[in-house]
Amino acid sequence: MTVYPGAGNSAVFRNTDLPALFHHTDTVAVARQREAIGFARSQLLLLVVGAAAAVLPSSLAMGGDLRLPGALSALAYAGVLLLGYRASRRGAKSQWHLNRSAAEYIKSMCWRYSVHGAPFDNPPADQDGLYIKRIEDGLRELAKVGWKDPRTTMPEIAEQDLITPAMRRLRAQPFGIRRETYVRDRLIEQRNWYHRSAENSRRATRTWSFGIGLLTLLALFLSLLHTFALLDSPGVPGALSAAALGCLAWSEMRRHQPLIAAHSLVEEDLAAMHRAMENSVTDAQWPSAVYETERIVSPQHTDWLARHRG
Repeated sequence: MTVYPGAGNSAVFRNTDLPALFHHTDTVAVARQREAIGFARSQLLLLVVGAAAAVLPSSLAMGGDLRLPGALSALAYAGVLLLGYRASRRGAKSQWHLNRSAAEYIKSMCWRYSVHGAPFDNPPADQDGLYIKRIEDGLRELAKVGWKDPRTTMPEIAEQDLITPAMRRLRAQPFGIRRETYVRDRLIEQRNWYHRSAENSRRATRTWSFGIGLLTLLALFLSLLHTFALLDSPGVPGALSAAALGCLAWSEMRRHQPLIAAHSLVEEDLAAMHRAMENSVTDAQWPSAVYETERIVSPQHTDWLARHRG
C-alpha cells in the first residue's frame, strides 16, 4: 500500500513502500534464519537419537556381528558431523544476522528520511544525497564483515532507486501528518511486535522448562530404580539426560530467556516515546525524537540488552 491522504488528513506507509534492496535483504535474512535453525534442530535431534539408540538391546542384530543399535548411533553421529560441515560451509547463521542488520538499517534510514528524522531534518538542499551517502556508508561497513551486496550480481536490484515515490510523498507532508504516520505505522507497529515477541518467548520458556524438568525427573526416577537393582537398563537415564540436554541447548540457542527481558524493556521505552510524541514533542524536537526511537528498535540495541539485562 502506498502513502495516500486519508480520513482526517492521515497517511499510510507500509513495508511495501520501502525500496527493493530492503525487500531482497529481508527475504534473504528470513531464508538464512530458517536454514540456520534447521541445521541446529537437526543436529540436536540426531544427537538425541544417537544416545537413545545406544541403549537399545544389544541383541538386536542385522546379521552376523552387525548390531543395529550401534549402527543407528554411528549413523546419527555421522549425520551430526555432516550437518556441522555443511552449516560451516553455507555460513547460514552469519548471513542471517548480516542480512537482518542490513534490512533493519535500510528500513530505519528510510523512515528517518521520510518523516524528517535526524540527520535528514536540516535545510541543506541535497537531503537525497545525504540519505544515499548514509545508506551506502552503513552497507559498506557491513560488507567489510561479510555481507554480500546483491546489487553486484543482480542488476534488477541495482537499477531500483533507494528512494521510492511513497517515501518522497510522505516526506513532503506537513509535520502533523508525518507524526501521525510515524507513530501509527512505525512506532506502534514495533511496540506491538516486541510485545508479541516477549509473550511468545515466555510461552516457549514455560514449555521447554516443563519438558526439561519432566525428562530430568524421569531420569532421576529410573536412576533410583537402577540404584536399588530394580532396573536392568542403566543406559535409559542417560538417554533421557541427553534428551533434556537437547531441549536445554535448543532453548538457549533460541535465547528465549534473555529476549524476554530485552524485548520487554524495548517495549517500555517505546511506550514512553509514544506518550512523548503524542503529547509533548514539538516540530523542533521531532528529528531527535525519531532518531532516538530508531536507536531503540535497532538490532544492536536489542542485542546489547539481551546480553547485559537478561
